[in-house]
Amino acid sequence: MKYLVTGGAGFIGSALCYRLMHSPEAHVTVVDKMTYAANPASLAPLERDPRFRLVRADICDSDLMLDLVRAEAPDVIFHLAAETHVDRSIDGADAFVQTNLVGTFSMLQAARAHFEQARPDGFRFVHVSTDEVFGSLGAEGRFNEETPYDPSSPYSATKAGADHLAQAWHRTYGLPVIVSNCSNNYGPRQFPEKLIPLMVLNALAGRALPVYGDGSNVRDWLHVDDHADALVKIAEMGAPGQSYAVGGDSEKTNLEIVNLVCGLLDVRQPIKGSYTNLIEFVADRPGHDLRYAIDASKVRKDIGWTPTRNFEQGLADTVDWYLANESWWRPLRERVYAGDRLGKVGA
Repeated sequence: MKYLVTGGAGFIGSALCYRLMHSPEAHVTVVDKMTYAANPASLAPLERDPRFRLVRADICDSDLMLDLVRAEAPDVIFHLAAETHVDRSIDGADAFVQTNLVGTFSMLQAARAHFEQARPDGFRFVHVSTDEVFGSLGAEGRFNEETPYDPSSPYSATKAGADHLAQAWHRTYGLPVIVSNCSNNYGPRQFPEKLIPLMVLNALAGRALPVYGDGSNVRDWLHVDDHADALVKIAEMGAPGQSYAVGGDSEKTNLEIVNLVCGLLDVRQPIKGSYTNLIEFVADRPGHDLRYAIDASKVRKDIGWTPTRNFEQGLADTVDWYLANESWWRPLRERVYAGDRLGKVGA
């Protein structure tokens, strides 16, 4: 099997690459622009394998993507390349429009040309998206595949648009597209602007642990390796034209997450007092969705996937990973992102 993974040097993309390379028959090509959120160290162990190739390129370069897809002739394209941080989309939406919309269009066109010319048996284009396209839930209910789109941020709006493009390329051109919408991911190799690694690294540095509003916003958490497993099964067993909601059935408030991280660090790297003393409530994010939760019954029933990682143990393993891999995150904190607040517009 030949796989093309866009955004493979990112958090979820790198986890997917490791999962794919478990198979001795897999050949994986990654295309990644290597923006701030990509880390070459995430893929370094894989680059020693001749079955793995990293191409540094921009998916918005439509001619290059067309040539690359034709040359690689993949059986499956996993499209993960995206700008993903809500706060950054508030500060500057331009990159989100370009990568998430124009880049997705470019990849769909390249995949369409490959599919129409080569007619590869069983070809799939798996478009990897987010539950944020559905907007905000109240205290009850869960998102599923029939939930209307209602994005709140420039990030989620551009991902919603990309989802619609992907589905349209299936309906209009017959491209075998499958869309997945996943809940919040956690695990190793996540860029430290996201909640869990930000809290771990700020705590280790003795810096404030910023919690938006009163910390009551709820997210459904899924370990990134479980997500990678789901994507592989969706590619193998999913039906073209369908979408699949993928979630971990582990709802936590942001404040619960921060307190759990602090408790783990109190045991593993104790300081005088508790890390919870560093918690600081700050002005809320503009348009901050209250709650996300996923009804993953369709992917469980149709694909046979279910998450295997217990959240509490997975979070402990994640904290342990950051404690043991300073060489991975230290250059990012020093040269790329030091942990300062983003997305302040209107806060």
